[in-house]
Amino acid sequence: MRFINREWELNFLNEKWREEKAQLIIIYGKRRVGKTELSIQFVKDKPHIYFLCERIAPHRQLKKFTEKLGAYFRDEFLPEQGFREWETAFKYIVSKMEKMVVIIDEFPYLVETDDAIPSTFQKIWDLYLNNSKIYLMLLGSSISMMEKTLLFYKAPLYGRRTGQLLIRPFRFKQVQQAFPDKTFEEALSIYSIVGGTPFYLNKFYGINFFDAVKNEILKKGQPLYEEVEFLLREELREPRNYFVILEAISLGKHKLSEIINETGFEKSMVSRYLAILDSLQITKKEIPVTEKVPEKSRKGIYIIEDNFFNFWFRFVFRNRSLLEENKINEVAVKIKKELPLLVAKNYERIAAEIMERAILDGEIPLSFEIYGRWWERNEEIDLIGLNSNTNEIIFGEVKWSNKPVGTNIYRNLKRKAQKVKWGKKGRKEYFCLFSKSGFTEDMIRMAEKEKVYLFHKDKFISLII
Repeated sequence: MRFINREWELNFLNEKWREEKAQLIIIYGKRRVGKTELSIQFVKDKPHIYFLCERIAPHRQLKKFTEKLGAYFRDEFLPEQGFREWETAFKYIVSKMEKMVVIIDEFPYLVETDDAIPSTFQKIWDLYLNNSKIYLMLLGSSISMMEKTLLFYKAPLYGRRTGQLLIRPFRFKQVQQAFPDKTFEEALSIYSIVGGTPFYLNKFYGINFFDAVKNEILKKGQPLYEEVEFLLREELREPRNYFVILEAISLGKHKLSEIINETGFEKSMVSRYLAILDSLQITKKEIPVTEKVPEKSRKGIYIIEDNFFNFWFRFVFRNRSLLEENKINEVAVKIKKELPLLVAKNYERIAAEIMERAILDGEIPLSFEIYGRWWERNEEIDLIGLNSNTNEIIFGEVKWSNKPVGTNIYRNLKRKAQKVKWGKKGRKEYFCLFSKSGFTEDMIRMAEKEKVYLFHKDKFISLII
């Protein structure tokens, strides 16, 4: 797959390179999100050393790093057993008086084998690198470990870094750009299955997306078949309990009380595990967007934020016995039946992104600070945008249906909007509708009359002045 949509990150890294001084850049993010590929793209035309850490003894790690230095500098006289200390290794690099990039990938593996590593690298920076032209990049997939050892204000290297990048999965627009030959429906289906993780998206390149599901995800022995299990075991000490919680959420148990009842775990245990899953960007606690104090709201629900995790628990984990017998087609039938519901839910999730894009492109003369969903008792609104400075609010309904959206949907949205308590007296209200299958003629006429913003799939179609 083409390397795309990391232009901002590459520009940032190159700007730092042009500063002609030492750099300490922290790059972190979920596994498979493209941190390594980003760094490799950045250094492909620059002098560099790339070193991938492993879970091995510290002295063996240093030996391998020394071998990298010997190969790069063509120095056959370096210690055969490797440098004894990291300080000595970096002192050697600085002695070469070269401007170069040094990439240490999976830095948390170093810390796991030697908890003094953060202090060691603080010493290295202060004594040797600070006044050099070395561009040091520390990469890591364990977000919590990277934050704790490098970004937390009490961490030894805190205050030394000259830049940091949290690499996130692609948004839907970027997924579309990765598959220019796919229709909107196909791109949204792929996004609904694997989200925006580049490693997973690569499996869908140049192949029918449903064939990719059967061959890359459902087939025993393929990497994605056991990917979620691998990632959870890599990150967590008690993965079995997390499996139970994630399965409960995938079954539609979103309230804390529902998850507790489904799993049989104690409240404190479930809350603790959910907090960890949130920190790993696997789950997310969602609060109605209009809540004044979100952290104290009792209306929060839990969703699986990672699309691939959600798909895997819903279709792979739940049908493991069938898949172990290679009954892939039986599971594929279930997926085809339920996929429209999954795609519909993700259409709701990307509605805010579509709205933002229309605003940035100047198609809609509005601006909002925050987007989200709203619900109360049995009422729900798919999208609300808020601007507290201008006292403006927009309400949106999202429909993934084979029928054009009619005026009844719009009138019902206006009814629900009156129940939303937000803003000052005389707030300015706007309305928008998103539809897979377009709009009825009556709805289009009403949109022109009442200035309703209409979106067909991801295209803004109602030009309102």
